[in-house]
Amino acid sequence: MNRRRQKKLSRRLVSAATFGDSSQIDALLRAGADPGTVDTEGTTPLYAASVHGATGNVLRLLAAGAPPDTESGRGTEGTPLCGAACWGHVETVRALLAHGADPRLREDHGTGRSPLEWAMAGPHPETIDVLLAAGAQPAAPAVT
Repeated sequence: MNRRRQKKLSRRLVSAATFGDSSQIDALLRAGADPGTVDTEGTTPLYAASVHGATGNVLRLLAAGAPPDTESGRGTEGTPLCGAACWGHVETVRALLAHGADPRLREDHGTGRSPLEWAMAGPHPETIDVLLAAGAQPAAPAVT
């Protein structure tokens, strides 16, 4: 598949994931869209589905090979798990964890918030409990 076609499919896949269009996601994946790619803004389809709590679409993308920990965006987004935890999408958090998402991975290439910190900022108690059960660690208190 040529690069131009792949870019078009990637853009359409991120859009379908953003708006929760599962039938279009399925069609795009069948047409050869790469579930691990990014659009021109650097957004991954998995992040787009995760931040909106579209668990069914998250599962579709993961089953198609989307890597669960790929950071999305250019400093404005984050990991799929951080996006789902930020909004308290507990079923999406569970799906990502079940497919290997790292509950300790901080966004912004390790310098930003963790999924647990996002969930605590919500506050989203059920999401916090799920992340803690998966091995997330609260930040150590600052030593003064």
